[in-house]
Amino acid sequence: MEGDPVVSYRGGVEGFPATAMDLDDEIDVTSEAVTSYSLHLRRHHDKLLDSLFVEGSYEKLYSYHHLVNGFAVHMSSLQAEFLRKAQGVKHVERDMKIQKLTTHTPQFLGLPTGVWPTGGGFDRAGEDVVIGFVDSGIYPQHPSFAAHKSDPYGPVPHYKGKCERDPMTHQSFCNGKIVGAQHFAKAAMAAGAFNPDIEFASPLDGDGHGSHTAAIAAGNNGIPVRMHGHEFGKASGMAPRARIAVYKVLYRLFGGYVADVVAAIDQAVQDGVDILNLSVGPNSPPTATRTTFLNPFDAALLSAVKAGVFVAQAAGNGGPFPKTLVSFSPWITTVAAGVDDRRYKNHLILGNGKLLPGLGVSPATHGNKSFSLISAADALLGSPATKYSALDCQRPELLNKRKVQGKILLCGYSFNYISGTASIKKVSQTAKSLGAAGFVVAVENSYPGTKFDPVPVSIPGILITDVSTTQDLIDYYNSSTIRDWAGRASAFKATAGIANGLAPTLYNSAPQVAIFSSRGPDVKDFSFQDADILKPDILAPGNLIWAAWAPNGTDEANYAGEGFAMVSGTSMAAPHIAGIAALIKQKNPRWSPSAIKSALMTTANTLDKGSHPLRAQQYSASEMMTLSQATPFDCGSGAVNPKAALDPGLVLDATHEDYITFLCSIPDVSHSEVANIVGSSCNSSSKGQRPYDLNIPSITISQLRGTQTVKRTVTSVSDEAETYSIMTRMPHEVALEVTPPALTVLPGASRVITVTLTARSITGTYSFGEITMKGDRGHLVRIPVVAMGFK
Repeated sequence: MEGDPVVSYRGGVEGFPATAMDLDDEIDVTSEAVTSYSLHLRRHHDKLLDSLFVEGSYEKLYSYHHLVNGFAVHMSSLQAEFLRKAQGVKHVERDMKIQKLTTHTPQFLGLPTGVWPTGGGFDRAGEDVVIGFVDSGIYPQHPSFAAHKSDPYGPVPHYKGKCERDPMTHQSFCNGKIVGAQHFAKAAMAAGAFNPDIEFASPLDGDGHGSHTAAIAAGNNGIPVRMHGHEFGKASGMAPRARIAVYKVLYRLFGGYVADVVAAIDQAVQDGVDILNLSVGPNSPPTATRTTFLNPFDAALLSAVKAGVFVAQAAGNGGPFPKTLVSFSPWITTVAAGVDDRRYKNHLILGNGKLLPGLGVSPATHGNKSFSLISAADALLGSPATKYSALDCQRPELLNKRKVQGKILLCGYSFNYISGTASIKKVSQTAKSLGAAGFVVAVENSYPGTKFDPVPVSIPGILITDVSTTQDLIDYYNSSTIRDWAGRASAFKATAGIANGLAPTLYNSAPQVAIFSSRGPDVKDFSFQDADILKPDILAPGNLIWAAWAPNGTDEANYAGEGFAMVSGTSMAAPHIAGIAALIKQKNPRWSPSAIKSALMTTANTLDKGSHPLRAQQYSASEMMTLSQATPFDCGSGAVNPKAALDPGLVLDATHEDYITFLCSIPDVSHSEVANIVGSSCNSSSKGQRPYDLNIPSITISQLRGTQTVKRTVTSVSDEAETYSIMTRMPHEVALEVTPPALTVLPGASRVITVTLTARSITGTYSFGEITMKGDRGHLVRIPVVAMGFK
């Protein structure tokens, strides 16, 4: 709608004083000015709808007034066309669906020794910082979210969010650790997607995902991860004293809708969250707007950043293929997923002495002994007609208990595992109920793109993922099993033992970019044209992360009914960054979101634990997984280094005006579209600007013609003057020069560096380099540079 929302209204409507504030001042959402102007906008929305349409022919779902001035309404496409032409209406967009982007990491990231003590130890890390989770809700009874009796949480005066009560128990979802809990489902209900028999119409997590992400960022410290009688270690959030505010928008059956997400973001910022974690993204780039950066999701987040809120968003799980990101804009911190140094491996020891590698977080077979193997095909009850449904061992009633008892049950891996109708957990339950000594699930056919994860089980069990290894196992079984004239097994002479797989192995080749993590380049529009913005921004752990789970969660069949789960996704990577951002915010409460983002990026590691360049998991031509050197399109500026990010020396800051100028500088984007969607108009100063002039800690030029000069402004955030010497590294195809070669920056002062890039040869591929600023007081600032030469 025409007219400014609360965050940017500077007056002009008679009777309503200005509500916009400069960045350093908090907007008081309870003030008379804010409440009366919000009501004015809401009434204006109702009046417009009332004047255009017959009552009952539409349903208004939300009035947005804090970050964007607009509303969500359920109506016919014909009515939407009519609305589009109405006076005062600037932009109409059809709602679309969103999806979720599905713990040892505090040690791996060096938090307990390097970072927490500076914040007063883990018992103060993240104190009074509120992280908002736009996700699938929370399971409030989990020990990761318990309010400490010994060290109670005081009130957080700046947070004004409300707490819904559980409709069944009438208990509040909040407890001092959880400070806000609300759910948003009006768009889902209007679309007919919400089934009240299956979904919870409350902030309760029916999925598991929301509890998992909240625990990664802000779960309590030292919570024992127990499963099947084994303790896998102690779990902790990145900022264990940060508070949790829950905004539920994701549901079991259908994911969620943008209209609900925008309402949640609008509410979260109005409530006073400091950090927003979004482990969700659109199902594909937005089609209605010319540019990806102007979709309703990113436009609302731009206003959130303007209000001083840091936003971490999952990059997406479309990797390892290029241009698969679902997070686009420079004001958002887009997080790629890394594989950390902990891997769970196991092996099967055959009676012929062969060791077969596999996956299985399980105890060893009893007494470390070997037992006879029996294939599910040889243990069938009844007719061979049931054979195929019995082979994946999901149904114990189809197998002969007398035959299986005391043996290791050999099961097949079928497409049902990929579709989610079969699970390793169910195999372990089948084997247990038949009295088996253990189980083996063997993959006979390759399923390209399948990610095999180790699953904790209560009895000895292993998954053999390699097809040729499975063949070795089958050959040994067949040659050792004695059969009668009809092919029926009469004696089982094949034996095997399963090793102990409960303890992880630690590797130095970490982190690596996970195979599923979405890759750049970023795209600026729906025809997938390359953008002059580097994405993703940073890499954080996202593979096999242990954290809290909702026992009624349906997201992962292998963890149904459990209190913890070990899951993977860029969904798990984003809350690592949200939690670390909370630690930076606690230490530097006045820093802008772009300063926090800069601190994270310029200090990131480009080497792994073994001091080798970071590597990324890829697919080879034969669809096997290989490793290649990671580029900024895989991991952004590198792997997060929390200790260095707390003290970056310099930051590259960007204001709301800078982001508007960036939007106005994108070729083919009409200035009226920018004004209509983000509510700020392009001014004359944006003339001659190019998208890569935005002052962010990376430089990306997708079409480098001849020589281009780019400036970056660095600002000192340290207490003393420091002299930086500047070095560059770039492949021969592109010349990279920076002036001055050295500069001294006084505390709080800013200096400009001038970067010149020249295309020396046209290769049709990107060149990757970096600018390194080395300070004489120990600070190291890195800026990745990405360019492709064009004629």
